[in-house]
Amino acid sequence: TAHALQDGWLHTGDVGLIDGAGCIQITDRKRDLIVFSGGDNCSPQRVEGILALEPEIAQVMVYGDRRPHLVALLVPDADFARSYARKHRLPNDLASLIEDAGFRRAIGEAVKRANQSLSVIERVRQFRLMAEPFTIENGLMTPTLKLKRQRICRLHDELIAGLYESRQRA
Repeated sequence: TAHALQDGWLHTGDVGLIDGAGCIQITDRKRDLIVFSGGDNCSPQRVEGILALEPEIAQVMVYGDRRPHLVALLVPDADFARSYARKHRLPNDLASLIEDAGFRRAIGEAVKRANQSLSVIERVRQFRLMAEPFTIENGLMTPTLKLKRQRICRLHDELIAGLYESRQRA
């Protein structure tokens, strides 16, 4: 108790702010853990690392805080995309490729392979392909190449919400 209560504050490991009305708003976690709606938790970096080991996937951001399961925003690997486009005689344009059902299925197979290495709660159930990578220049990565989760979530909040409404499974 003494460790959790310091200087009149309850130290929960959350990051937040006090708004104009004096209410506390939780905006992030100090330790980067996803806590599901059922109370289970997982490390997003572990899941992202396993997914990114698949040759078809370059970048991953998983989401699931206060939700029943994980979803992911995936950036396809550029070499894989080029090779797929050449093999299937499609334009070598990522924005066009992510709309191709066959290309999405190929990435889905990579997600299925990665999911086999993950526990049931860590498995990605839905995903969306992104045409633009997460970079320092677009403000979605830090200079140390860590994802800016809050910014990505704010930028793609409707997309993420749609993944929870979608019936398509990974």
